[in-house]
Amino acid sequence: MTHRADLADPVDERPDPTRILAQVVDIVAARTLYDESHLRPDSHFEAELGIDSVLLQSVLAAVRERFRLGAGALHGGITTIRELADAVRGELEAAQAGPAVVRDPGGTAGPAVTAGPAVTAGPEDTVLEAVLTAALRQTQYQRHQLDPDADIESELGIDSVILTSVVTEAAEALGLPRTTPAAVDATTLRTLAEHLRARTAQHPESRTPAPTATVAEEDDWDRRSMKDFVEERDRDLFAKARSFGPYLRRREEEQHYWYGMPLRSQCRNRAVIYDELAGREREFLMFASNNYLGLANHPKVVEAICDATRAYGATHTGSRFIGGTNTLHKELERRLAAFKQRPACIVYPGGYAANLGAISALVRSYDTLVTDKLNHMSILDGARLSGAVRRIYQHNDMADLERILRRGAQDAEGGLLVVADGVFSMHGDLCDLPEIVRLARTYGARVMVDDAHATGVLGARGSGTAEHFGLKGEVDLELGTMSKALAGMGGFVVGDEEVVEYLRYYSHSYVFAANIPAGVAAGLIASLDVIELEPERVKQLWTNIGTLRGRLLEAGFDLENSESAILPLVIGDERGAMEMGRAVRARGLFCQTVVYPGVPLGDARLRVSVTSEHTPEDLELAAEIFVDAARETGVLPATA
Repeated sequence: MTHRADLADPVDERPDPTRILAQVVDIVAARTLYDESHLRPDSHFEAELGIDSVLLQSVLAAVRERFRLGAGALHGGITTIRELADAVRGELEAAQAGPAVVRDPGGTAGPAVTAGPAVTAGPEDTVLEAVLTAALRQTQYQRHQLDPDADIESELGIDSVILTSVVTEAAEALGLPRTTPAAVDATTLRTLAEHLRARTAQHPESRTPAPTATVAEEDDWDRRSMKDFVEERDRDLFAKARSFGPYLRRREEEQHYWYGMPLRSQCRNRAVIYDELAGREREFLMFASNNYLGLANHPKVVEAICDATRAYGATHTGSRFIGGTNTLHKELERRLAAFKQRPACIVYPGGYAANLGAISALVRSYDTLVTDKLNHMSILDGARLSGAVRRIYQHNDMADLERILRRGAQDAEGGLLVVADGVFSMHGDLCDLPEIVRLARTYGARVMVDDAHATGVLGARGSGTAEHFGLKGEVDLELGTMSKALAGMGGFVVGDEEVVEYLRYYSHSYVFAANIPAGVAAGLIASLDVIELEPERVKQLWTNIGTLRGRLLEAGFDLENSESAILPLVIGDERGAMEMGRAVRARGLFCQTVVYPGVPLGDARLRVSVTSEHTPEDLELAAEIFVDAARETGVLPATA
């Protein structure tokens, strides 16, 4: 059968708008696994089709390859399939008009391209061009919509958060120091450019933007991120791995990437870690653990694991349907349902598997899945696997959620499922569960909340987000992982019995996978015993959270809207975050340095996890280390 994208070569004939649109739809369908009937030309990529920024980059790369466009084509401002098709047609028409030919980094000849109709930036105004380019990327506007003289707030709708991202990206493109303020007193993009031009004059070492540059000549800093190795095209599938290898080794040599270093002790408030790069072990203050209630080393938990392993063996070597169910699995599901105060529970091999299995079992191609923009990757992957219509609402923006649900209730052929993290894992804030539940009832949607970082943390009993908001029994499905506060392995979903039984038969990650060993199940049951018998652990955790949070806010750190055991120290650019992380480790504290793909580019941070085991002395020392490291690296201003 002839593929529609093979019917014509758009470079060799006059561009046909209808044929181009058909080919673009074909590419989007292939990349998203959507049925083409769902791909309406004017549907918004993110809000209506659920195509996030990572998937969109993959779509754009495929479109460039199909239409033989240069690497600089199709950047910024494209929000629908029709706009993408129109942009392709514009590039092809410009190529036929006789532009210069350039070569992309892979050596393929392609037409020279521009981001769209010129606004008012002259060819020599590199500062304004940097601002406009950053604004295009951050706002998703088209080029002609960005009038440099329009009011930033009232006419362009750019709020302070987006403006901060624009300033950060433009400043980095211009080579300004990382200490450049993230916001300035500017009312238009042109006045913003004037502010940055003045700073450029103060820093003559700053440079003209160079889109293809990967290394800054001044300090030999490799400006690439992990995003640069995602869409590398080559006939050899492993070429991208060869490209990434030297980048990774350099980051490790600089002590900027310090991931996967092995523990040589129990993971408590302090832990011994072996530094494979330096060839030595060292004790660290541990603020990278999700052992929120300190149960991973509790004697009763450890003893339960050992006793059950002796009684039932190391593992059961089968799925739950084929010889892999133990009496302890049944007991664990009963105990989790009781702890969450729901009728029934299903246990999966992991939290990731729980999201993949539950979402793909319940939501089909004719249904609609609505997710928060900052939801965990396992939710997004479950959505992709389901093949459902996917819609993304802006983070905790209930007006945006209502707009999507209203349209979904009118247009959807099937059901609606709203999924949100209870605690957002890289930001520490909570979903607006009361409003999500209210809107879901209004528009006939079901609700699932992922309590991975809420179980054991939120609520007086530590049972999660629904308890915290007084909504027990009001949320259709509560999902969780058992590898964090519960100190084991596996994932689970609780809800009505008939739904849970359906999941047992239709969740592929349950039916076709071996489940947790009996010893792990026994340890989890013991953890639930301890949580119920020692409620003071949850109270101590919140005392510790309040202590460290207060000290960090007092010092001037940006913790966003954290209301959990996760405290993000927001830095922005990846280099600043990696250098801050290195400075913190040098002082004897270990926490997570989060860069792309953990967070979007420009949103790098340190992720600090507080536990009930931290002592007042630990918390005070941690605050001092963070402040000292931040002053050394320019994250906080140096003392006078």
